[in-house]
Amino acid sequence: MNYLFRNSRIKLPQGLLFWREVGEGMPIIFLHGAWNDSSQWLKVMELLSQDAHCLAPDLLGFGESDRPNIHYSIDLQVDCLAKFLEALKLDNVHLVGHSLGGWIAVSYALKYPEQISSLVLLAPEGVEVEKLEENWKKIQNLMKRPAWVFKILRFLRPLIKKLGLNSWLEEDWEKRQLMLQYPTGSKLLFLRQLPEIRAELVEDKLDFLTVPVLILQGEKDSPDAVAKSDIYARVIPKAELKIIARVGKNLLETSAGVVAMDIKDFVTRVIN
Repeated sequence: MNYLFRNSRIKLPQGLLFWREVGEGMPIIFLHGAWNDSSQWLKVMELLSQDAHCLAPDLLGFGESDRPNIHYSIDLQVDCLAKFLEALKLDNVHLVGHSLGGWIAVSYALKYPEQISSLVLLAPEGVEVEKLEENWKKIQNLMKRPAWVFKILRFLRPLIKKLGLNSWLEEDWEKRQLMLQYPTGSKLLFLRQLPEIRAELVEDKLDFLTVPVLILQGEKDSPDAVAKSDIYARVIPKAELKIIARVGKNLLETSAGVVAMDIKDFVTRVIN
């Protein structure tokens, strides 16, 4: 049986939340990353829809959900998710999170452990690795740089290329454009005060997680991403780490079938 995707909206205290859903059966909630919205899960959800009721919200401040002019935090996203699941009368759910969504999923499981049956984390954020402060400062400076600076640098691209700096310019330009496209993700990961970000990191709480956890990590992802997944796998009591060979940061784009199968196998083992 082929299931059709359904798009819905609900008014929560934090704002209007949009979500996609498909399938029937055990509820699996998918939380997207900082530079995406719920559409990044469509292929995985389609593949799992024969066995599960898949729901993927646009987090508050992303996609088609409201973008209220408020101070965004991980705690705010957790509270919003709690209201969402309460409104839909969903409990004993399996939470799947990518990147920022992984951080939110873990934070939710720590706050509401009785509501979570298992966690699947894809290259999750939320723990501190080497150069966190250095990277935070770089992003802060990048976003404070006036737009006209980039325009001049791009005008001088032929000269910059001769000096061997072209890749640096393009990387900064693309990173800035991405962060402007996803302002809420930028705020949550980089554009808050560093002490506030550190206060919401979960590394020192991971040993309190009581649910089974599967961590999926692309082999060729950035060293920081691999290091974060290693921390999660090392500290969480019931964690499994699976490295997906020859895959970088675009895990969902290139390996949706593998991800879907890993989620299905893991959740089935948890249930049985």
